[in-house]
Amino acid sequence: MTTPALAKARIAIIGGGPGGLTCARILQRRGLNATVYERDLTAEIRDQGGSLDLHEDNGQIALREAGLLEEFFRLARPEGQQMRKLNSLGHVLDDELPEEGNLFKPEIDRGQLRDLLLASLRPETVQWGKSLAYIEGPSYGPRWLRFEDGSSAEVDLVIGADGAFSKVRSAVSEVVPYYSGVTFLEAWFHDIDQRHGELAALIGQGTAFAADGERCLVAQRSSASRMRAYVVRRLPLNWMEDAGLFITDTNAIRAYLLDEFRDWSPRMKRLITDNDGPYVSRPLFVLPVPHKWEHVPTATLLGDAAHLMPPLGVGVNLAMLDASDLACALSTSNTISEAVSCYEDLMLPRSIEIARMLEGAAEHLLRAHVSNADAQ
Repeated sequence: MTTPALAKARIAIIGGGPGGLTCARILQRRGLNATVYERDLTAEIRDQGGSLDLHEDNGQIALREAGLLEEFFRLARPEGQQMRKLNSLGHVLDDELPEEGNLFKPEIDRGQLRDLLLASLRPETVQWGKSLAYIEGPSYGPRWLRFEDGSSAEVDLVIGADGAFSKVRSAVSEVVPYYSGVTFLEAWFHDIDQRHGELAALIGQGTAFAADGERCLVAQRSSASRMRAYVVRRLPLNWMEDAGLFITDTNAIRAYLLDEFRDWSPRMKRLITDNDGPYVSRPLFVLPVPHKWEHVPTATLLGDAAHLMPPLGVGVNLAMLDASDLACALSTSNTISEAVSCYEDLMLPRSIEIARMLEGAAEHLLRAHVSNADAQ
C-alpha cells in the first residue's frame, strides 16, 4: 500500500520509451503520481523502430503488472517467433517454427507497444518536447531538472529511462558508453508481400539471419507487410567517413556493400539493394561490465541507461521489468530512498549477470551461426 509521504512525492521519469512509460503506468495504478519528460515534440514525430519480442519471464510480467497483458496479446504476432538460419547462398539451414499457442515471446511493433502504453496513462502524464539539459541540487534532494527549452522542474526523485546516452546517468555514475566495434546498418522494406515477394518468402514470418564470420545480414518482419534488414559488420566508428561515403547517398552505400558482399548470392544481396529509402547507421555502444553505483536517494536508472547491452532481444524486456520492480518498490516502501535501495538491490545483480553473459555478443553474432553448410 502506498504510504502517505510517497503519495505526494514528485516523481520525474526522463524518457518516454517502453521502460519509462511502463514505470509511469504501474505507478499510477498503485496510487502514485509521475510525470514523464520526453524530448520528442509529439508521439508521431519519428519512427519508433522495428519489431521486438516480449518474453514471458520479464516483459510480460511488467505488462501484467501494468494491467495491459491481454491488450498486448491482441496486438502481438505469435508467428513472429519464427527464426530462420540461412547461409550466404540463401539456403535455409534451420527453421524454428513456434508451436500453436506458444506465447513465450510473441512479437509486437515498437510503435504499437508505445501507443498501448501511452493510451493507458492519464492525460498530461507525458510532457512532450522536454529535452533534459542537466540536473542540479544535492543528492539528498530536492533535485532541479533543467531543460533545453529554458524550463525547469523541482522533483523528489528523478528516474533515468533516457537510453544509451542518458543525461540522468551522471547523477549516479561517471561511466559513459563506448563503441563496441560493431555497426548495424538498417534498411527498410515496405509492402514486402507485394513488392518484395522473393524476400518475403525467404525471410518467413519472423526473423532470418546469415553470417560468414566477418559480416551478417539480419531481416525481421513487422506488421502491415513491413520488414527491416540489418547489415552487421565489425568496423571503425567513422568507417563511412573514411570510405568517403555519406548516409544520404544510398546508391554509393549500396555499391560499397555489394562489393563487400560480392561472394554472397544475388538472392541474399537483395537485402542490400532493394530497400525502400535510405539506410540508417546504428553503431553499437555498450557500458562497461559490471556497471553499478553507490546509492543516491533521489536518482536511479532503468533500462539502457542502467545496463546497455547488445540488441539481442534483452534490452526492452529488462527495461520493462526494471520499471515494474521500481514502481512496485516505490508503492510499498516508507521513503523514496528505501524504495530506490530495494529496487537497485534487485536490479543491479540481475543486470550485471545478464550483461556478463552477453559481453562480446555483438562480435559473436558475426560468427556464431557459421557452419560447414555455408560452403554448400
